[in-house]
Amino acid sequence: MYAHRRHVYFVMMGTCIGLFVLAWGVVRLWSVPAAVGMCLVAMVIPPLAAVVANRRGPDDRWWDDPSGDPQSDEWWDELDGRKRPR
Repeated sequence: MYAHRRHVYFVMMGTCIGLFVLAWGVVRLWSVPAAVGMCLVAMVIPPLAAVVANRRGPDDRWWDDPSGDPQSDEWWDELDGRKRPR
C-alpha cells in the first residue's frame, strides 16, 4: 500500500507542476484568466497530495507495535483477540 500511496502522491505533484508550467508558459498567451484558474486548481493539489500520502491503510498496522509496558501490551492483545508468544 505504501508504494501505491507514494505513486499517487508523485502523480498528483507532477500534475500540479505541469499545471503551473502550462499555465504560465502556454495558456497565458491566449487567456490570462484561464491561466490564473489553472494555478488556483494547482494550488489545491499539494495539500490533498499530503493527505493522500500520509493516510493510513487497513494493512498499515502501526498501532500494533509494542508499547514497552508488558501489562498494557497484554491487555491490548486480549482486547484484539490475539495471544502474544511469551
